[in-house]
Amino acid sequence: MSSASITTSAARRPGAPGPQLTAAQWGMLAFLLSEVAFFSTLIVTYLSFMGQDRIGPTPREALSLPLVIATTICLLSSSVTIHLAGKKVGTTAFALWWSLTIALGIIFLLGTAYEWHELIEKHHLTISRNLFGTTYYTLVGFHGLHVTIGIVAMIAVLAFEQVHKLRAVDHAPIELVAWYWHFVDAVWIVVFTVVYLISRYGV
Repeated sequence: MSSASITTSAARRPGAPGPQLTAAQWGMLAFLLSEVAFFSTLIVTYLSFMGQDRIGPTPREALSLPLVIATTICLLSSSVTIHLAGKKVGTTAFALWWSLTIALGIIFLLGTAYEWHELIEKHHLTISRNLFGTTYYTLVGFHGLHVTIGIVAMIAVLAFEQVHKLRAVDHAPIELVAWYWHFVDAVWIVVFTVVYLISRYGV
């Protein structure tokens, strides 16, 4: 019996309906739960200091909504492509959908980098400029770091797949990376709502 089968069997309770989570899956869930607490703290901090600046620029003056809508579409679309990739493990289509997910994530990061360049050069918004700058760069920056980690993980999985040719049953690492990526996308929906809608338009 393979080590994967032993791990899966050990994670099942006698008489339990359906498959149970493996140790790796429980570990990922625990990690994501800690990340929920981390981002919740950053978001609450952003909301707490919102509108307390005496000097500009303000979110309404500085943030570009058309640009972030385009990058948001790219990031959310990557949740679809990574889901489709997971359905194609062991086939040639896997590499295509997985690579497209990586590309969409990179486009999102490039859009964020361009936005930051505009904020610094055009609006002179730095992390030490005002409370908005401090909380904005911290919140969006940490999300960008998580996107970067996800891209690195996906590149590693793709490289491993190209060398070892994963089979349909070898889906565990792909599933865990996909969970992480869906989480990153879900966090961005909240960040986008708070930063680009609530603080910009006061909705």
